[in-house]
Amino acid sequence: MRFTSFRARFIVLSIIVCISGFSQGMLLPLISFIFESRGISATLSGFHTAGLYLGVFISSFLIEAPMRKYGYQKLIIFGGLFVGVSLFLFPILDSIMFWFILRVIIGIADNVLHMSTQTWLTSTTPQHKIGKVIAVYGLFFSLGFMIGPKVADLVVYGTHVPFVLSSVITMLAWPLIFTLKGASEAKPDSDNVPITLLSTLTNFKTVIVYGWAALMFPMLYGFYESSLNSNFPVFAMRNGFEISQVTWILPMFNLGAILFQLPIGALGDRMGRGKLLTWLVAIGSIGFLLMELNKESFFMLTALFLMTGVACGSMYSLGLGYLTDVIPRTHIAAGNLLISIIFSIGSILGPVFGGSLISLSNGTLYFSFFTVVMVLVLIGNLIFRYQLKNRTNF
Repeated sequence: MRFTSFRARFIVLSIIVCISGFSQGMLLPLISFIFESRGISATLSGFHTAGLYLGVFISSFLIEAPMRKYGYQKLIIFGGLFVGVSLFLFPILDSIMFWFILRVIIGIADNVLHMSTQTWLTSTTPQHKIGKVIAVYGLFFSLGFMIGPKVADLVVYGTHVPFVLSSVITMLAWPLIFTLKGASEAKPDSDNVPITLLSTLTNFKTVIVYGWAALMFPMLYGFYESSLNSNFPVFAMRNGFEISQVTWILPMFNLGAILFQLPIGALGDRMGRGKLLTWLVAIGSIGFLLMELNKESFFMLTALFLMTGVACGSMYSLGLGYLTDVIPRTHIAAGNLLISIIFSIGSILGPVFGGSLISLSNGTLYFSFFTVVMVLVLIGNLIFRYQLKNRTNF
């Protein structure tokens, strides 16, 4: 059976992105657990994590042209296939170097899949529904990301178990794209400008001029999401926590995001995403500061991860909606790609800075750095909102 409605397309794409979140949520803490058990330094572990987002970064410059030429379906097939195969190869090619290469490949393939589904949704959703649709889409990704760390816990039964399981689930998910009628013809809207690297960079410049502050939030989300899922397991184990405790604490962040993703998305539609993000960043900065003060308490960290997840778990989807509010619609495809680049930069820097801070402080400092970064983002958004009041049109 093949489906044609927007709802059917939305459900299928959300399921696919849920599995994408699941594979990332499993891979980040899993390799951190393995590296820590093998005595690999937190700094090297952080740099290794950056490989996933290096792949995201590289691919983001190159996706727009094939997306416009070949359409969404072919790119989703490419991304899903390469992610599934790469996950299966981890236990076979068991070395730091090969794992780094596989992480880069997964970063490229996962970004191709993620950007195709995301651009397809944002470019076909009515403007008055964009907040709700992106919120539910982000909810599915968060759901997958929340389940991932618990699957990483299966490493106690053998290194290969979580990798193979994640590979099988991925290979079952992406073929759902074939159930959508007309998917093979679906492509981004065209502005009749030939697609080259130069035109992509020109589109990026327009997006930055009109929406630079909106780009900060996906970057911020990438910064703490990748760091929490790769650095926090190392930090926690060095402060006396067991793997089973870590895999309970980590999902609380995404649980908080899931519980309030829809209400926060709807609230953003009503009060304005820029204003809402200002408040959420302020609350999140306080949450991370409280984590630093209670870093040795399992129960306090569990509660604070949940609370901070409520405030910070929607930063990516709200930032995406914020960007569509302030840029021309012909630049939405470029805006989505630029968001993935900015997100990957944050995701590369997060584990590197987090791992270095853990090493330099001998495992005594970690969370407070997020507070500093979030205060800077808060100031930037206040400046942008002031500038936005003086803008009359695109």
